[in-house]
Amino acid sequence: MRVLRAVLLLVGVLAALLALAFIWLAIGVHLSGLGQRLAQGAVVLAFVIVLWGVWRWRPAVPIGVAAGIALIMTVWWSFVPARNDRDWAPEYAQTLTARIDGDIVTLGNVRNFRWQTIETAEESWETRVFDASTVTSVDVFTSVWGNPNIAHVMVSFGFADGQHIAFSAETRRRVGQVYSTFGGFVREFELTLLAADERDLIWLRTDLRGERVSIFPLTLTPEARRAMFLAFAGFADDLNRQPRWYNTLLDNCTTVPLRIVRSLNPSLPLDWRILASGRLPAYLHDLGVLRPDLGLPDIEAKAVLPVFGPWPSDEVAYSQAIRADWAP
Repeated sequence: MRVLRAVLLLVGVLAALLALAFIWLAIGVHLSGLGQRLAQGAVVLAFVIVLWGVWRWRPAVPIGVAAGIALIMTVWWSFVPARNDRDWAPEYAQTLTARIDGDIVTLGNVRNFRWQTIETAEESWETRVFDASTVTSVDVFTSVWGNPNIAHVMVSFGFADGQHIAFSAETRRRVGQVYSTFGGFVREFELTLLAADERDLIWLRTDLRGERVSIFPLTLTPEARRAMFLAFAGFADDLNRQPRWYNTLLDNCTTVPLRIVRSLNPSLPLDWRILASGRLPAYLHDLGVLRPDLGLPDIEAKAVLPVFGPWPSDEVAYSQAIRADWAP
């Protein structure tokens, strides 16, 4: 019994400390002034109660604190709904819309910024019309800027008329907000799905941000390409109707595309490389959707995009140029 009590006490203390850290962070993000100070005081008091429970050798105390915080967070989150009507940063000022009529998809608020620096751009939001039955290619882009295990993931669709449209799930930051990994756990950012010109998303990263961007063409059937594009458009429409929160672990640039694809194929296996998004190409290779005639090292070497050069004025020519190494 003493060993069991010790194990329960240890588990309870770890759960309580994790819950206390989580709610402390949430308080810092969502409260200010007197409300913040009072809430932080309550957290300190809860921490003292946990210490008392350890001293008195009572596992029920830290377990009860952890359960109480979980209940408080559940109730609190129910009163913090995601919204589309905030003072958004310029690059997120518009919400992507999608109207689907059979195979004809009309995307509203497609971003087509002409970036001058990493923070300034000539802004343009457009309406574009696509025929899902004419999707000729699907490409996954990864962009690495630091830790090689972490990458931003984008999915682009090419069409028979030469058009390309790229989708990117991102934190929808408000004016003055700065991205924070921890903030992504406590509902600091809404989730957005951008649809953008490839020059906007890709050239910005290769030429201005200096990130390591790679392109991975997927070997899919025409039916699969069509279904994927319609699924992305459908997700955009759902997100426009019902905003949701970005989550660093569960709703991010990699898990959102995976969720969209798994809505078409629920048997698609989950894998740790989905979270370690810099390793996503290995996951795609194991699925058999990358070039079957090349090994993974050759694919990854071939995929890296160079710095392109001055702003490309022709969007179709740019999309062709960044795929030149993959041309048949």
